[in-house]
Amino acid sequence: MAKTRKAQLNVRVDEGTARAAREKALARGMSVNRYIEELVRQDTGEAGRTFVEAAADFMRQYEKVFAEEAGEGRR
Repeated sequence: MAKTRKAQLNVRVDEGTARAAREKALARGMSVNRYIEELVRQDTGEAGRTFVEAAADFMRQYEKVFAEEAGEGRR
């Protein structure tokens, strides 16, 4: 099995964000590094694309309703 090449990334966040990341990682039984790595993969992966496509479809379906509520459909 080939080794995956790893890169180091240093990120500065406020203490509240750091605390939340530590707590979430602990609750999931993983390191903070692994937790953040999974978040990035989810955001850039299929889950992110699926969400964006579903949101765009929703907006297409309900565009007229939103326009009417905003007053654009009342002329």
